[in-house]
Amino acid sequence: MNDLFGSSAKGGKAAAPGPASAPAPDAYSAKDIEVLEGLEPVRRRPGMYIGGTDENALHHLAAEIIDNAMDEAVAGHASFIEVVLAPGNVLSVRDNGRGIPVDAHPKFKHLSALEVILTTLHSGGKFSGKAYDTSGGLHGVGSSVVNALAETLEVEVARDRVLWKQSYARGKPTSKLINAGPIQNRRGTTIAFKPDPEIFGALQFIPARLYRFCRSKAYLFRGVKIRWSCDPSLLKGEDIPAEAELHFPGGLKDSLEDDIGTAARVAPLWAGEAALPMAPDGRAAGRVEWAVVWLEDSEAFLHSYCNTVPTAQGGTHEAGFRNALLKGLRAWGEHRGNRRAAQVTAEDLAGNLAAKLSAFIRDPQFQGQTKEKLTSPEATRFVETAIRDRFDHFLAGDPTQADNLLSFVIERAEDRIRRKELKDTPRKSATRRLRLPGKLADCSVEDASRTELFLVEGDSAGGSAKQARNRATQAILPLRGKILNVASASTEKLRQNQELKDLMEALGCGAGERFDRARLRYGRIIIMTDADVDGAHIASLLMTFFYREMPELIRQGHLYLAQPPLYRLVQGAKSVYAMDDADRERKTKQFKAGSKIEVSRFKGLGEMPPAALKETTMDPTKRTLLRVMALPEERAKTNDLVESLMGRRPELRFAFIQEHAADVVDVDV
Repeated sequence: MNDLFGSSAKGGKAAAPGPASAPAPDAYSAKDIEVLEGLEPVRRRPGMYIGGTDENALHHLAAEIIDNAMDEAVAGHASFIEVVLAPGNVLSVRDNGRGIPVDAHPKFKHLSALEVILTTLHSGGKFSGKAYDTSGGLHGVGSSVVNALAETLEVEVARDRVLWKQSYARGKPTSKLINAGPIQNRRGTTIAFKPDPEIFGALQFIPARLYRFCRSKAYLFRGVKIRWSCDPSLLKGEDIPAEAELHFPGGLKDSLEDDIGTAARVAPLWAGEAALPMAPDGRAAGRVEWAVVWLEDSEAFLHSYCNTVPTAQGGTHEAGFRNALLKGLRAWGEHRGNRRAAQVTAEDLAGNLAAKLSAFIRDPQFQGQTKEKLTSPEATRFVETAIRDRFDHFLAGDPTQADNLLSFVIERAEDRIRRKELKDTPRKSATRRLRLPGKLADCSVEDASRTELFLVEGDSAGGSAKQARNRATQAILPLRGKILNVASASTEKLRQNQELKDLMEALGCGAGERFDRARLRYGRIIIMTDADVDGAHIASLLMTFFYREMPELIRQGHLYLAQPPLYRLVQGAKSVYAMDDADRERKTKQFKAGSKIEVSRFKGLGEMPPAALKETTMDPTKRTLLRVMALPEERAKTNDLVESLMGRRPELRFAFIQEHAADVVDVDV
């Protein structure tokens, strides 16, 4: 480029403009046009086919082969799939389907259909629609891309009681298709491959990720059994089985129940399946399966799939699903004479929705080869039509529960409208208008000296605290996980952190130089975290935030630590709580000797019954609070301690740990 623009010349002098500095007329000619044949484009540009060469791309190879086996199962030709992860980063996938055809291909007569599929892009049995009504593989590149990016690939086909074998390396056959002789009681395809280190470096398959993928596939199609096997040496402490048979007759309903556990529900879980309307050509368009539940305080999610392929970015099937729920609930409100139902939006309906949606669609269109978003325009109408009628029946089948759901969603709609109209909610105790975070459950009393704000760890604990609180004087603000460590973060990161922004908006008093105690909306700010190491860490991060950004709040005695118990001891009608192991041992002696004492350990605030949480931790007449203090006479010492433990210099923390390691007491938390 320098020579082209005359910016360099021999001897360090600039070249004079003119013909001498121009490129030769034949510098760019036909001989410079490179034509990549076969699978070479895949090896040169793997990102075009699998999104990159990172961990996600590596596991995309596994997904392509497993999806092919799933297509055989969904089409009704296979009943089991076997997935085996062996040492050496070798993954094997076997099904008992029809087996890839091995006869000569009519277009490439010197090649078998098997070799054409594994060595030619855009080849396969999913274009005409004759071999598969619905499938996850659409572009005919899955198997060939895996072959191209595999150091080695071995394929076996059991078909018509004959076993066929062939080997490949980096996309090219290393053996001919071999007739390995007759075989009984076996059919289907087996593909074993090792990803090429030249492409993926030292990346290895992650057993837990593969296991979860297989488990999701078994949930998505209840007619298949997936046999999972992993060499124990590869598990490395991962909490998954080395061997398992995955089969879920309940389909998505089982999957959703497994995900939400014991979370409180607004209405019963609703699950079902239905055929999609007929396509214009008279053929079945496919079918759809769903499982839906609305939760009181848990985080919302919608996991969708098309032809068992995860659509992480949603798409037109999700749009149809939401339309069906929204229109159905609005119609129920109209039927019940509730005019407020008309203001409900999809946002209100989805706020506490936990759902799974699986559509099987003919000839689906995806955005990109990785298939993360469905773009088939007709899917919206098909899915909406199939689900809407059944949702109407679900609501009419239990009017009481349907009314509860409607009221719950209307409350969310009214909260949204109120936040929109009153962007800054006034409080008599504040001197300016301010906005309150949406997840804050505020109290009704306006006298700040009588109110308390509980900062709780996560939505689950927040749900228990909301049920246990005094709504007049106690407000609840759930915080997600461990907040930003402000002692080691930049000012820009602090301004961008949503959890801290929510906290400052709830307090209303500003921070730093803008701190104004007169605008503080609560008399007590109470940090209430689990009685474990993680809870202590979160409490430390919050105290660091207040000390750095609102030190006057601490100096004026507004910050407290709640003291939830760790154990409950029960003997007959007598029940007591213990704060820790030492307290448990001490209180055990208060019971009658000889009678059994039942000891329950609370894993977290979210698992404590609201009544117990109120009795032990939130009721002002029974609880114990620790006030957080910063003595003015020890300001320098406190500053040094905060900087050592929470600041940007890890060597100070290391020195502190070395100095105090002998003081650590081993306790069961």
